Amino acid sequence: MKTRHDYSLLAHNTFHFDVRCKLFVEYETEDELKQLIDEGTYFQGPWLHIGCGSNLLFRADYPGTILHSAIKGMELIDEKETNVLVRVGAGELFDDFIARCVSRHWYGAENLSLIPGEVGSSAVQNIGAYGAEVKDIVHTVEAIDVENHDSRVFSREECGYAYRSSRFKREWAGRYIITHVTFHLSKRPILNLDYGNVRDELNRQQLDSTIENVRNVIMNIRREKLPDPDVTGNAGSFFMNPVIGRQRFELLHEAYPDMPYYDVDEDNVKVPAAWMIDRCGWKGQRLGNAGVHNKQALILVNCGQATGQEVIALAKEIQYSVFQQFGINMEPEVNFV
Repeated sequence: MKTRHDYSLLAHNTFHFDVRCKLFVEYETEDELKQLIDEGTYFQGPWLHIGCGSNLLFRADYPGTILHSAIKGMELIDEKETNVLVRVGAGELFDDFIARCVSRHWYGAENLSLIPGEVGSSAVQNIGAYGAEVKDIVHTVEAIDVENHDSRVFSREECGYAYRSSRFKREWAGRYIITHVTFHLSKRPILNLDYGNVRDELNRQQLDSTIENVRNVIMNIRREKLPDPDVTGNAGSFFMNPVIGRQRFELLHEAYPDMPYYDVDEDNVKVPAAWMIDRCGWKGQRLGNAGVHNKQALILVNCGQATGQEVIALAKEIQYSVFQQFGINMEPEVNFV
């Protein structure tokens, strides 16, 4: 277990804000976490559990305790003719887990390649990309109840997954700390190629539709379109793609025939936030030290020494512009602290 006082979180948030916390505690085992909870000292004041900070925006220094999991390990716990179950520690990098799946030809996670973050956080946020979400492969989630110190195992259904959300992010926020996630992967060669330009890119490069090629193509697309958080501070997609009623969408589509969309169900349509932000003229623009990425309008970036408040100010201006032009409220995907 590692404990640090007055600790800089510069290395623990991908926006690269040099904010500090009163106390930083990193535990390596489930027993160490239970010990922390039993002692209760670190939970008496403000506390926050983080992953690698790839979906956080710190407004200022944090006045309490930051907890971080270093629980590692990937274990094959069940294998059948058509599928496998893999139990992964919450502190493992999610993309390392995907690399292992691809190397063993376990299907289902490859479309989520190169999304920054850790396994525990992925199950909280329900991360997604290229037509896949982590809920599609979650089997169970193991967690410790901070209130009564019990160990719990939740089924995927109990986690209440929704678009970029779960019960861990909503009504269970601050109650449970995830220790392990067990994923269900297929051994059958089933690939999802029909979202974005994955299939087109495979065809352009004359590549066979293998799990390795799909992962490589998705990683290359992401690297081309998205800024590397190790180089340019950002937290990935800043806003969620709004879901609106079909009748309202049809009126918008008459005014903007080139507006992309994705059918959610008979009554609802998802519209890309990036397209609306770009249409409002924000791509590549700056407000102080915060800016909009010049290749992907959904990414807000730290252009130098930006503060959390500067990024929030930019986000509010963008939300106002989109509402004025399209009448749509955009909600942040990033969590403000």
